[in-house]
Amino acid sequence: MSSRTNSSNCQVVGFAFATAGWILSIVCMGLIQWRMWHVNTTFSEPSVVYVGMWRVCVYRHVTCFDMSTLCYPYTYGETFLPVDIRVGQYLLLAASILGLMGKVFIVFAVRNISLETVGRKCIYNPFAVSGILNMAAGTCVLITVIWNHKSVMNGQGISFPPSFHIPLQPDRQEMGSAMMVAYLAAFLMLLSVLLHLRVKCPRPDQAQPEALEM
Repeated sequence: MSSRTNSSNCQVVGFAFATAGWILSIVCMGLIQWRMWHVNTTFSEPSVVYVGMWRVCVYRHVTCFDMSTLCYPYTYGETFLPVDIRVGQYLLLAASILGLMGKVFIVFAVRNISLETVGRKCIYNPFAVSGILNMAAGTCVLITVIWNHKSVMNGQGISFPPSFHIPLQPDRQEMGSAMMVAYLAAFLMLLSVLLHLRVKCPRPDQAQPEALEM
């Protein structure tokens, strides 16, 4: 009974971690704060440029109480984007799909357990498949955030179109909050894999102990 309780706890915690990581991976994909550029040469006033996976936004203080915001969206086909952002777009989309598929397999496995369906094929395999999918999703997010983090540390610029009025190189560049969200998402999804691997299958002779006692 203790082993079965521990296995159930792993299922619940693993599902919670995987779900939280999947949600955070979707959130970070839509955030613009992947790279934070401090620019003092584009406008008359110092500006902050946030470079995201799908758009770039320029924030400029017009007055002490008023801020001007200009956002420019971009897609896969934009040739001016560096490789790390273009590949990151695909990887984050893949992570969201893989994470969703992982949730489906977890629900299927939990359903089998709640219906007391026994056997390694019925219970363990869905958890194993879910673990593999979550591992793949977490790896996609981790590759994206590490690659972009390295670009920030190396001070790499981006050749935006002239219409964006953004220079090739900022005066100062730092990691944005979206990267922290992405790191946390990858950590939670990869941690959920370890918990799913600890799930043990009930043996057929332990499937319905209460029924045997009655």
